[in-house]
Amino acid sequence: MRRYIITGAPGAGKTTVLGALRERGYAVIDEAATEVNVRLQALGRDEPWRDPGFIDAIALLQRERLEQAAPSAAGVQLFDRSPICTLALARYLGSPVTPVLAAEVERMVGERTYQPRAFFVHLLGFITPTAVRRISLAESVEFERFHRQAYLECGIELVDVPAATVERRAALIDGHIRAWAE
Repeated sequence: MRRYIITGAPGAGKTTVLGALRERGYAVIDEAATEVNVRLQALGRDEPWRDPGFIDAIALLQRERLEQAAPSAAGVQLFDRSPICTLALARYLGSPVTPVLAAEVERMVGERTYQPRAFFVHLLGFITPTAVRRISLAESVEFERFHRQAYLECGIELVDVPAATVERRAALIDGHIRAWAE
């Protein structure tokens, strides 16, 4: 199974691009951090990222989703983020890199769980706030830097997906995946 990571800062349009790729027939595994945020907000935690178990909850849900991902007939799965994104998040928040997170990153890199290239979706130049996404454009630009650094430190090559229409971004990712299969 070829597993590709789609990464980038909050508000870059990753989830929307993955929706377009899902429509093209790709198996897409949804982002874990959003679900953890929603769960904690439902418990009355207005700022879930301050919860001491936040980082571990994301890393564990990412592992669960990886293990439960149904095999794809095409042999390709697309992941909306990975444990390396969670590493970038911990660093950005100034949170400790927990043993759970460190083990997940070490495991995924050591076992080569994902392809050695990840798609890095660039910011669009604006942020659309949501109940979960409460970050300014300036903060997201800084967060983008943390993402890039974490992936490069882990030896993952980043394939740039510049700001463009959803269809152009999906076509770029699709084209790379098809070319690499040959």
